Amino acid sequence: MNFKKILPRIGMCLVWFALITQFILMLLNREVSVFELIIRFFSYFTITTNLLVALYFTNLVWPENGFWRDRLRSGSAATAITTCILIVGIVYQTLLKDLWRPTGLQRVADQLLHGIIPLFMLGYWLVIVKSQNIGLKSVYSWLLYPIGYLAFALGRGYLSGFYPYPFLEIKKIGFTQTAINIGLIALGTIMMLTLLTAIGRGIQKLKGPATRHQ
Repeated sequence: MNFKKILPRIGMCLVWFALITQFILMLLNREVSVFELIIRFFSYFTITTNLLVALYFTNLVWPENGFWRDRLRSGSAATAITTCILIVGIVYQTLLKDLWRPTGLQRVADQLLHGIIPLFMLGYWLVIVKSQNIGLKSVYSWLLYPIGYLAFALGRGYLSGFYPYPFLEIKKIGFTQTAINIGLIALGTIMMLTLLTAIGRGIQKLKGPATRHQ
């Protein structure tokens, strides 16, 4: 059984199902315009990161040549995306899980987006990391993604009053507490990325030279 071919297909189906289900549920329960709903949907780090996971697996299932598509198949991309989706799961489990009690299909989507998919991505990363290079420069350049997300979330939150997460609500909890929250999550992200990079490069040294690009 070729897990390297089967797992991306499973991952692709899981993530797209979770994303589409979550969007439909939000659409059915919306209290704002469709346009505003779409913006809010993509204002969640959970959604944008799961979308990255979906694109990553889709790109493996239907590979095509191209600068960005090649980069998305790299070991550095896999490591960075795994880091971000693990942060999604950790932050949700520690800070957000007790804020609501989803039921039915919403609970299914919630468990997929915040629990099953992060663990699935980690498992897949452990399977393929030994055969992929992890370049230090390229893997750390992925930190631009959460930085860009944060700038968008805070900027739009300030202008619209909608913050996707309570720990980002500057107007409610104050600048100092918001900065502390961001600092702690940023530190956790960097530490996780560094840990996975070290593990990945260590596995590669044990297994021999990697065979793919960075």
